[in-house]
Amino acid sequence: MSRYKPYPAYKDAGVEWLNSIPCDWETKPIKRVTTCNDDTLNDDFDPQEKIRYVDISSVSLTTGIEKTDEMIFADAPSRARRKAKAGDVVISTVRTYLKAVAQVSEEHEGCVYSTGFAILRAKNEFVYQPFLKWLALNDLLIQSVESNSKGLSYPAINASELIDLQTVLPPFDQQVLITNILDKETKRIDALIAKKTRFIELLKEKRQALITQAVTKGLNPSVKMKDSGVEWIGEVPEHWLSIKFNHVARVTEGLVDPKEYPYRDMFLIAPNHIESGTGKILGMETAIMQNAESGKYTCKKGAVIYSKIRPALAKVTIAPCDCLCSADMYPMDCADSTYPEWLFYLMLSPPFTSWAILESDRVAMPKINRESLADLRVFLPPKEEQLSAVSWLKVQLEKLEKIALKTQSSIDLLKERRSAFITAAVTGQIDLRSEAKQ
Repeated sequence: MSRYKPYPAYKDAGVEWLNSIPCDWETKPIKRVTTCNDDTLNDDFDPQEKIRYVDISSVSLTTGIEKTDEMIFADAPSRARRKAKAGDVVISTVRTYLKAVAQVSEEHEGCVYSTGFAILRAKNEFVYQPFLKWLALNDLLIQSVESNSKGLSYPAINASELIDLQTVLPPFDQQVLITNILDKETKRIDALIAKKTRFIELLKEKRQALITQAVTKGLNPSVKMKDSGVEWIGEVPEHWLSIKFNHVARVTEGLVDPKEYPYRDMFLIAPNHIESGTGKILGMETAIMQNAESGKYTCKKGAVIYSKIRPALAKVTIAPCDCLCSADMYPMDCADSTYPEWLFYLMLSPPFTSWAILESDRVAMPKINRESLADLRVFLPPKEEQLSAVSWLKVQLEKLEKIALKTQSSIDLLKERRSAFITAAVTGQIDLRSEAKQ
């Protein structure tokens, strides 16, 4: 933002979250420039009417209203009561740390909103309606909402208290000018973010392709192939051994009580601790830290651990130490013919996940039972090829990871710049009037 100059003169803002504003700007309570919660569903609303419901978790500060849940009104939560028009702004009054703030588009005008939102509507004599969005996305104002919320675990603010908070308001002609510039500039930034986000998705696809290649085709492109006779594998190197899964690895048995010593002090890995599709462990907590009560499996360091529930998430990892795992997971000891890391990549591969999804669809709760896994036919390369495949994959995936992290860092920086630019523009820290002359 170095190219932008400040306004020629400033005055005291008179609000706790901002020192000064341009001399021709004003500070006013939000309730002076907007109305709040104008529209509510009538008590006689048809309970069988289909609605699209928007809850706090459906709204993001950076992307707006991300999703809606379709249901009949009779099945909707009791808090599904608010209505909004296109151009209104929804601001979360509960769990305010989530920063659930968004402008309602024409697409979401007909939705029903949670009473956990304060829905603001511009008073046209004070606010240029499209500017209301940018006024609400002022990060300093959002921080003020958070700081005035009450409660530690579930911070909240009454809508009446929220609209008592002060906001900054430029003259009407400058509201129009600022809106036009912010619309243009954020559209440009959002396009860059979308492009970089898509690049990360392509890196993930490349990662999956490399894993699939290594564990189902091998690394030698000139090797003679044969039809595996297994739909999810296709052709495999001719010399690979056809073998049932239970000869590759054995699911260990015997549950232990995580409340007893020494198990209570051991790390406990559950599906929620594993990143989907990568096998990364997201956090380590002991059984006692998790208040674990039901039976758990013991796992030796180096054992492959696979989540048998919701297999579409592809949650598999290698035990980093002697530990426990959830009963929703299979801890596996590999046979002498199999390297654990090769099995890890096999179970992480998209073809294996496709088989698991089809297999789990046969039951009400998506789950891979022990018998199905034991009977699964896989094709096992010699150990030296397994080791080569694992070594090659580690190098290739580390390269992709570094690129992905660098790209994600640039996305985060763009988001920070976007937020900072909006806040600077709507609080008068930068003068955009010269932009209109260019």
